[in-house]
Amino acid sequence: MKFKLLGKSGLRVSEICLGTMTFGTEWGWGADKHESKKIFEAYTKAGGNFLDTANRYTEGTSEKFLGDFIANDRDHFVVATKYTLMDRDGDPNFAGNHRKNMIRSLNESLKRLNTDYIDLF
Repeated sequence: MKFKLLGKSGLRVSEICLGTMTFGTEWGWGADKHESKKIFEAYTKAGGNFLDTANRYTEGTSEKFLGDFIANDRDHFVVATKYTLMDRDGDPNFAGNHRKNMIRSLNESLKRLNTDYIDLF
């Protein structure tokens, strides 16, 4: 697989990014942990290093699975996650693009991913 520079970030990412919205079955569809791991391993075996998730993908399970899968070689992977999706119904501070939600969501994503940093937020 070829690698490309991601904009002006200096990050070198695989030309194909693995989207992980289907890692987890909480939404009534998707892949369980065993099947998600097989998908992840096929992607990394093909040379992929760029992973995309979000705070709310399968109620946070996507980030938890990814954290487990990348734990042994975290620095190899470029992890992207997002934060604007709603984490609590009826509470405007738990959704949107404002600073409070960004900081809160980032801290929760770091816990779920079991990492100290996010490469692309």
